[in-house]
Amino acid sequence: MTTKDKAVVLLSGGIDSSTVLAHALSEGYDCYALSFDYAQRHKTELDYALKVAKALDVKKHLVIRFDLTGIGGSALTGDIDVPKEGGASPGTDDMIPVTYVPARNTIFLSFGLGWAEVLNAPDLFIGANIVDYSGYPDCRPEYLDAFEKMANLATKASTEGRLKFRVQAPLINLSKGEIINKGVQLGLDHSLTWSCYDPMYDISGKATPCRQCDSCRIRAEGFEKAGLKDPLIS
Repeated sequence: MTTKDKAVVLLSGGIDSSTVLAHALSEGYDCYALSFDYAQRHKTELDYALKVAKALDVKKHLVIRFDLTGIGGSALTGDIDVPKEGGASPGTDDMIPVTYVPARNTIFLSFGLGWAEVLNAPDLFIGANIVDYSGYPDCRPEYLDAFEKMANLATKASTEGRLKFRVQAPLINLSKGEIINKGVQLGLDHSLTWSCYDPMYDISGKATPCRQCDSCRIRAEGFEKAGLKDPLIS
């Protein structure tokens, strides 16, 4: 790889995607960050994605807007309560929680692939990991391998032999604590990251993590195992 190779990095504003962006930059890539406003439950994560992209000085940060509420099927896009600690997760089996958004990573990676083809960027980075990934099937290595194969069958650049696309998930086997420590090593400011699915807002509109949803609890456990204090928690 040369220091001028381009990469598209999916950036939600969470710990994982922000760490992946910091990692890709440390590897010498020119990074193009891609975030999504898909009419999710709240837009706080997008505010934080903007902060991360600005702090890490990406080449460009693109926000794609579309509406998944018509499809629904998730506590993040439909009229379903976000499960809280001690509460049930209605409408799911024991493996996949209601915060799973149908086909979300496939949709996100497809947009990323389209932009990568235009940019002549062979690498797509995603913050998927399987150790504490909350049961989402589109975070598994076999899914990412399958998408990579599809990408190299479906694009003009690959069929002409100009590009061979790679889907990179450098955090795939790391725990949340290990990811947090990696972020620290890379100089990531975790106060710029957001995890909560169901934030609370004060009268000024400032968001505060609920500290009870699955994502908040995984984040809290990660900081505890990393031996660090979460800068979002006073």
